[in-house]
Amino acid sequence: MDNTKPLMELEPDDDGRIRRTGNVLTASTHITTVVVGAGVLALAWAMAQLGWILGIASILTFSSVSIFTYNLVADCYRYPDPVTGKRNYTYMQAVKAYLGGTMHILCGLIQYTKLAGITVGYTITSSTSLVAIRKAICFHKRGDAASCKFSNNPFMIGFGILQIFLSQIPNFHELTWLSTVAAITSFGYVFIGSGLCLSVLVSGKGAATSITGTKLSVEDKLLRVFTAMGNIALACTYATVVYDIMDTLKSHPPENKQMKRANVLGVTAMTILFLLCSGLGYAAFGDNTPGNILTGFTEPFWLVALGNGFIVIHMIGAYQVMGQPFFRIVEMGAHRVWPHSDFINKEYPFMMGGVMVRFNLFRLVWRTIFVILATILAMTMPFFSEVLSLLGAIGFGPLVVFFPIQMHIAQKHIRTLSLRWCGLQLLSCLSFIVSLAAVVGSVHGIIKDFHNYSLFMYKQ
Repeated sequence: MDNTKPLMELEPDDDGRIRRTGNVLTASTHITTVVVGAGVLALAWAMAQLGWILGIASILTFSSVSIFTYNLVADCYRYPDPVTGKRNYTYMQAVKAYLGGTMHILCGLIQYTKLAGITVGYTITSSTSLVAIRKAICFHKRGDAASCKFSNNPFMIGFGILQIFLSQIPNFHELTWLSTVAAITSFGYVFIGSGLCLSVLVSGKGAATSITGTKLSVEDKLLRVFTAMGNIALACTYATVVYDIMDTLKSHPPENKQMKRANVLGVTAMTILFLLCSGLGYAAFGDNTPGNILTGFTEPFWLVALGNGFIVIHMIGAYQVMGQPFFRIVEMGAHRVWPHSDFINKEYPFMMGGVMVRFNLFRLVWRTIFVILATILAMTMPFFSEVLSLLGAIGFGPLVVFFPIQMHIAQKHIRTLSLRWCGLQLLSCLSFIVSLAAVVGSVHGIIKDFHNYSLFMYKQ
């Protein structure tokens, strides 16, 4: 009997940790799970602004660039050699290894700003879906002619209160069950939204569409196009978790080779899903495509409510998945500055329902204040498409393109002003221009929405 394989699985990896067993299939599944989120529901609106030609071309372009740059990231998982070098467990750690301390700090500022901003986006998304559930029930009971407009604020406050309690969970690994449920529900609402759009088309009630998208003035059209680019950029981003995924892969064959195959498979599946959702949504609603395609339906009310309920469940889990790393970095910083403070460091264990719970005063105060501020900010600007576009713009240019290219140049010692160096820097500059344009478009959209609605009085 051959016991070689079980013995190999018991041996630790080269870094002394438990032997990793992930493969190309599991990594590509993780990628697909990460990118299938609330951002996908905004792609139909993006397609409506861009039209069929530019919309499809944009999704394909963003996906192609993502495959290219994420493959560069895969080569930087180890330093200095992509096969035998020391592992980098986080994106920031890789940036520090290849580009030094200044870039490390800049990367951290961008990455954690985005993580903090995403919690605001998720609060907006959850309230939008909860209002959509209430509207679907209202129209079902009172008829299509009824006045069914509701404030997002009560739902945001309720979501915030729940997140205050969940945020007291001290360690990220204790949230595995929440993350798993969130991943399952994300596929649920995407397929429900796509299915509802398909049913509209099958019934012959699809709206008129065009190859150039919505008809607007030149200025408004340009700004809407910029905002749409930001929505697509957000949907394509998984840079914040790319090394978490790579850190699950077995060492043979080399992790970078496995991850490159996983990137191709995962991003290809992502692209097909994006084209399906955006195309069906635009074909169903035309120029009136809503920011979140599920909010455009009221019947069958039970299915609409189920799809929006899935979104809320996903947002509850995703908020913590994104928020916990931000909480942790602030708490680590506080510990370094005040290592002897009981308020910062002392844990108070107590039993709750037979479970040992650890209570920390600083964690309670800091995380509560953060959730309250995120909720207030969401109530101040509850504009789904524009906020998601802004988050996409912040992350795509630097995290998906700039840092991977600079790390690749440093790793391969590419000569300055050589043809390859110029090509890579051109791609980096173009991505920066697209990100900057998306920031301009989304900020303009938010300012315009502010002028149309009184503060804290937005109704959907």
